[in-house]
This record gives sequence, C-alpha cells and structure tokens, in this order.
Amino acid sequence: MNRESIVNHLLAKPIVIAVAATLLLAGCSEKPADHSAADANTNTIKASVVTVNAGDMPIVATSPGNVVAKQQAQIASRLMGFIREINVDVGQKVVAGQRLFSVDPSDIQGQVSQAGAGQAQAQAALADAKNDYERFGALYKDEAIPKAQWDKIRLQYQVAQQQAAAAKAGLNTANAQMRYATLTAPFAGVITQKLANVGDLAAPGRPVLVLENPDQLQVQTQVSADVYAHLKPGTPVSLSIDGQTGTLTGKIAQLVPAADPMSRTYLVKIDLPANHNLKSGTFVQVGFAVGERSGLRVPTSAVLDRAGITGVFVVDKQGIAHYRMVRVGDSSNGLTDVQSGLSAGESVVNSATANMQSGDKVINTGAGNV
Repeated sequence: MNRESIVNHLLAKPIVIAVAATLLLAGCSEKPADHSAADANTNTIKASVVTVNAGDMPIVATSPGNVVAKQQAQIASRLMGFIREINVDVGQKVVAGQRLFSVDPSDIQGQVSQAGAGQAQAQAALADAKNDYERFGALYKDEAIPKAQWDKIRLQYQVAQQQAAAAKAGLNTANAQMRYATLTAPFAGVITQKLANVGDLAAPGRPVLVLENPDQLQVQTQVSADVYAHLKPGTPVSLSIDGQTGTLTGKIAQLVPAADPMSRTYLVKIDLPANHNLKSGTFVQVGFAVGERSGLRVPTSAVLDRAGITGVFVVDKQGIAHYRMVRVGDSSNGLTDVQSGLSAGESVVNSATANMQSGDKVINTGAGNV
C-alpha cells in the first residue's frame, strides 16, 4: 500500500464511524407513530340514523299552476262617459258597497230631465182624459150621448193611462242609469288591477278595476289527457312553492272536462288547505300521483347541499360518516325519492348534519327504517 492509499483509508474511517453513530442514535430515539393528531380531527356526533329500504312509491306527474281567487270581478261601467274620479288604489282593501269610481253623468242627467218632462206631460194628459171619462160616463148613463161617443172617450182614457205608465217606466230607467254612474264594490276584497285612469273614456264591457276576494283562493293548472285520466275530485295533491321548504297538500275541487283547443290540456282546480299563507298570483308546482313504482326514499331532512352537490351522509359498519352525492326526485310527506347513489340496506344520517364532515364518527340515537 502506498502512502496516498494509507492516508485515504485513515480519513475514511471517521466518516464511516460518524455515519454509523448517527444511525444508531436515530434508531435508539425512534418511537411508534403518533396518531393523536389525526384522531383529534375526528369528531364524534350523536345523530339519528335510518336504514334505507326499497318500497312502493307514487309516480308523480308535475305541472305548473297559479294561485287565483275563486271570487273575482272586473268592475266596468254600464255607461259611456269620461271617468270623473277613481276612489281606490291597487292593493287597497274594500268592503261591500264601498265607492270605487264614478263616470261623468252629464248625458244621463239630460235623459233623466227629458224623461221627467215626459212623465209630467203624460200625467197631465191622463188627468184630462180622466175628467172626460167621468163627465161623459155620467152623460152616457143618462143616455145623453150615443154609445159610439162614449166608447171613444173610454178608449182615450185607457190610452192616457198606458202613456202615463210608459212615461213613469222611462223615468225609472233613466234614474237607474244615473245610479250606474257611480260604481261600488259588489263584495269585500282587494283591488288587484287598475286598468284606467281619471279622464279615460269608460265604456260598457271595458273593465276599469279588478276586485278579488283573498279569503277564497285556489290553484289552477293545466294537465295532459294522460294525467287527467287518473284524476278524481277530492284526491289529495302536493303543492310546492319556490323558495319555501316543505309542501302543502291540496284537494282537487273541480275537473273541467273540456280540453283547451290550442294546448289540448285540461283545466284542474285545486282547493288550498286552511293553514296556507299564499297570495293570489303565486307560482305553484303541482304534483299528481298517477301510479306506483318500486324505489328508495329517504327523509327530506337527510338530503343536503354541500358546495352545490346534493348528497347524504352514509354511515358505514364502523360508524363513520361519508358524504355521498345522490340524484333525488320528488318530495312529499317528509320523504324524498332517491333515483341514484344509494342502495337498499344502507344507513343515512337524519339529524345533526349541519356541521358534520366526512370521517366523523356517528353515534346513533334513534335507528329506524324508511
């Protein structure tokens, strides 16, 4: 071995020894992996867990509908004339008999005056004819005048009576027309539309105001012939309102048997439940049960929306919750149809899901089946 090899051999020994010492110290100081940090991130939550089972569920056909008033009136004038005043505004509540608007009655006033003058003339003629009738009647009894003359006087009196009656009827008609110059509410309700303004020309059949009774509302919708064939009066239907959780249950009040000639659909009228808070004009999604099929349903409270993903928390055999995306269908009676994403026999969390995360351990506080 030359000198250079000996020097390299001696310099390498301390390095090998140092490395070995380092490995030895590391081996002596090594401890089992600490899982406490991971365990600290796992929450234990008490919640209700239900088991999903397959069963029969209704086939629901939906159609859009609107809330309308059963008692509605379009208030129009029976006279032709300019609107002189409108005494109500849209949204205002009115009582039966309350003044709504009036039409300029100038033309009608002229007719009333003319009819009054005609009646006065007819009454004067009747009084004159009556005097002749009484005077010539006495002469006829004394046989002072011929029968032909008496018959003429008697006929004149009858004609005068008929003319007086006609004149009185004309005056009554004119006065009735005068009453139509002021329009009043036929029933208590709310003004929902104002279709004319002061100064506009009112005409028979042209509505000025629309009045509705808010205490008598119903839903109206159009359905196809296939759906119509499954419906009967009194059948419950589900009513869903955008922006509101849950559904209302109404009942079919009337099925109109004549189809619309343009859309080929049938009108269905639905009574609302007593505890509803809907307003006229509200859009409603109506669900009709038209049959049954086998499928899965979960409590509606178990269905969540996390970051725009609809899903449920599924609990595995170890009691760990996992968020799973599902595709859902209609909801009714507190249950929601699950079209995909779940299998029969799996368990889902039904409560305390607000702060739950995947990986949390779930302690079941009320197992059940759906």
